[in-house]
Amino acid sequence: MELFDLKKEVQDYYGKTLQDNKDLKTNACCLGDPGYTAKEADALSKIHDEITKKFYGCGSPIPQALTGATVLDLGCGSGRDCYLASAMVGDRGKVIGIDMTDEQLEVANRYKDYHREKFGWANVEFRKGEIEDLKGAGIADNSIDCVISNCVINLSGDKERVFREVWRVLKYGGELYFSDVFSDRRIPEALRKDSVLWGECLSGALYIEDFRRMMLKVGFNYYYVAKQSCITVDNKALEAQCGDIKFFSYTIRAYKIPDLEDRCEDYGEQATYLGTLGEGYEKSFKFDRSHIFETGKPMRVCRNFGLVLTQNEQFKSHFTVTPVKEHIGLFETTPGVCGC
Repeated sequence: MELFDLKKEVQDYYGKTLQDNKDLKTNACCLGDPGYTAKEADALSKIHDEITKKFYGCGSPIPQALTGATVLDLGCGSGRDCYLASAMVGDRGKVIGIDMTDEQLEVANRYKDYHREKFGWANVEFRKGEIEDLKGAGIADNSIDCVISNCVINLSGDKERVFREVWRVLKYGGELYFSDVFSDRRIPEALRKDSVLWGECLSGALYIEDFRRMMLKVGFNYYYVAKQSCITVDNKALEAQCGDIKFFSYTIRAYKIPDLEDRCEDYGEQATYLGTLGEGYEKSFKFDRSHIFETGKPMRVCRNFGLVLTQNEQFKSHFTVTPVKEHIGLFETTPGVCGC
């Protein structure tokens, strides 16, 4: 499918075909509760019902450390995650939502005053644009602390360009934290021409190995899987079309740190979490599916992890990391395709 035609199909599906998340034909774009903190749950309870009903996400791409950050949401839709991020960054932070669908942006903008009253500040702006061309939407180089996205990058016909743009706009040490649909194999061409499967986030699913190679190519040498779940489709006709393809929802975190290596290398470092990330994280902090830090307890980490914890602006004040020693070799936990 031509990129121009694909954009029109996606705009029509999310602007005209879908009126709320009950119109979805599968569960790919609307999985169950991913598990919110008390602070996130409180913020979600304040978001307007119309925006919640028009939410089409497959995860919760809101990282734990966001106070005062500038956040960019790719494919923000009606703005649910933007308003959630608004509560997390606080009155010193800023959230920018980018979307190409007029109908979605109209809803997002309609409730800006409503959420200003609910949260006590107005720090969200919405811009029309394409996630492959953030420069066209006025997003400057090295200007964003954290890029988030929720089940949208799969809808792009030029995913490599999306990730190149993310790398460009992130500050040094900045984070890409996104949820999306992945697959265990490349999607056949016949399915990539099906407008319903595109709209349901299946035709554009990222084959996990192609994703890994693409991230390396644009500069993200390493990434981590924060959360994961299986997607069951739950539609007999569409399941038959997809055959044996397995789909997954992954929440990925990656960093604009050029010195990261593509494997976990051991330099004898240890990291200690200080218990200061805020409500819900006083006793421990789960970084991803493999790394859980207990407050005050040193934990051996690879060089990549040491760099993330000391170079990312949102993490550096919440951890202490011992100095690098001599290289010992490959870290004892061998990373798979989705991180160590």
